Formats: sequence, structure tokens, C-alpha cells
Amino acid sequence: MTAIEPIRHRKLADDVHERLLAMIREGDLRPGDALPSERELMHSFSVGRPAIREAMQGLHRMGLLDIRHGGRARISEPSMGRLIEPMGETMRHLLSHSPANLEHLKEARAIFETEMVRIAARKRTQADIDRLHRILESQAAARHEPKLFRELDGQFHREVAAIGGNPILTAVSEALFRWLTHFHVDLVQFPGLEKLTLAEHHAVLDAIAAKDPALAAKSMGDHLYRANSLYRQKEKLPD
Repeated sequence: MTAIEPIRHRKLADDVHERLLAMIREGDLRPGDALPSERELMHSFSVGRPAIREAMQGLHRMGLLDIRHGGRARISEPSMGRLIEPMGETMRHLLSHSPANLEHLKEARAIFETEMVRIAARKRTQADIDRLHRILESQAAARHEPKLFRELDGQFHREVAAIGGNPILTAVSEALFRWLTHFHVDLVQFPGLEKLTLAEHHAVLDAIAAKDPALAAKSMGDHLYRANSLYRQKEKLPD
């Protein structure tokens, strides 16, 4: 006889969470809509305030609900960035305890970025080129400010991905950079690496400006695989 799973008691908050989620899925609550007040929800579902608040916090962590102090919670506007952001801590935990996965992420980013830059080289406009030039000018001026230099590094890669016009790819590019930067934040402080990074960024930009997808992909690949090699060298250095 097949073993029978025991009936597990559910928390009231789980039931409230499922009902609110169903209302969102079925279109009863749409992006931008305000939820009923906590008191109204308590009356509708016949539960106490703790169950309502726990359910709402769960929806907030899923990126489906905006909770603001002093105002009603609202259904979030759809956003890839909002979807990816909660993965940050999980990804850091995964990568912290699995060197193999960290290597896999570096490789995945290199493959992703080389395809993004191909698209950028095909679709770029003069406005895109001008914007990338301004970012590199700012990055050059920030070469003695590591934190700002890193931020502009990420902005350059994000803007390259954005040229394709696909917000999902832009959000993924930003997330990949952010996850890897957490582990290699000190690399840009190595003497001379700022200058090398800028030179490689300019090579990528020149290829995009020339509308040469193959050269753009090669330049981006050289840049990222060089960085991956440096990451591995850094990890082997004694503390």
C-alpha cells in the first residue's frame, strides 16, 4: 500500500497569500492598484492583522507588492530588475560556497556579453556612441576613485546591452556584473588595471562605432576573458 502523506496544518497567512496571489493572477488586482486596507482585508478573510501582514510581506519579497509606510500597499509595476533583485542574496550564498558555480557564472557572462555586443554593433545609433563615450570619459576621470570607477564600469556594460532595446537583456547584464563584482571588488585597485580596463572598453566602443559585430565580439571577449584570468590569479595569491 502506498504511504499516505500526513495532512499538514497551514498557517492563515498562507491562505491569505494564496487568495491575494489569485486576485493578482486573475486580474482583479492590476499593477498600480491599491490593496484594500489591512482592516478591510482582516474583515474579508476573517483573520487577524499578523496573518495579513505576513502574507503581504511574502508578496513584497516576490516583487509583486509595493509597501510604503503611511500609505496603502500597491500592486507593483512589472519589472525585470524587480524580479532579479531578490535573487542577489541567494546568488551570493550559492557562489560563496561553490567555486565551480562562480567559474560557470564568469563563463556565462562572457558568452552573454559577446552576443550583446554583436547586437549593439548592428543596432547602434550615433546617440548610443555618444552616450558610451561620455561614460568612458567619466570613468577615466574616476580612475583614482575605485567605487565610482566600478559603478561606471557596470554602467558601460549595461548601456551596451541596452542598445539592443530588450529590457530583459539589460537587467540580466546588470545583475551578472553586480553578482561578480561582489567577489572581485578589489581587482580595479590593482595598479595599472584601471588604464587597461579603459583601453579595452575603448576597443569595444570603437568596434561598435564601426558597426563590426565580429570585431566587437572579439574585443569584448578579450576584455572579459582577460578579467576572468586575473580573477583566477588573484584567488591564488596568499592573503
